[in-house]
Amino acid sequence: MTRTPLSDAACSIARATDLFGDAWTALIMRDVLLGITRFDDLARDLGISRKVLAARLARLVEEDVLTREQYQDHPPRAHYRPTEKGKELYPVLLALMNWGDRWYAGEAGPPARVRHRDCGHDATPVLACFHCGEPLTVDNTDQRPGPGGRIGPATRVLGPLLLSRAAEEPRPPRT
Repeated sequence: MTRTPLSDAACSIARATDLFGDAWTALIMRDVLLGITRFDDLARDLGISRKVLAARLARLVEEDVLTREQYQDHPPRAHYRPTEKGKELYPVLLALMNWGDRWYAGEAGPPARVRHRDCGHDATPVLACFHCGEPLTVDNTDQRPGPGGRIGPATRVLGPLLLSRAAEEPRPPRT
């Protein structure tokens, strides 16, 4: 079955999952962000085929999520480092981890903990409003159309829905 590319969809989630939407890519990024940066170590840790790993790493380098740096000439060997773009995936992985810990950890509990170095405590990630600091949830947020929004692949129903919500929004008084 051929997968439909989503890189041109007018949806940031669609475009992001076009790159990041398979389990191997998420696990590769988890490992690299936690310090496993060499190809052989990644292959051994994940139990992934070398062909699949090479393809995923090449795409992550092509998308400027990782950078490939040679650390040995004979034989040539490289390791992978996250770029700024790659480092910004860390909160996404923490959110997935938090969700997985809540719903899939089982009786033994979560398989890993996140310690905040600045305060020394174990942390639970919370997505919060930049302005007021309150946690963001599906129950206290609304989506509105953005400047890059358009109706098309992956937004044929969502696009008109967001536009209708914007039409309902009260307009600020003219001054």
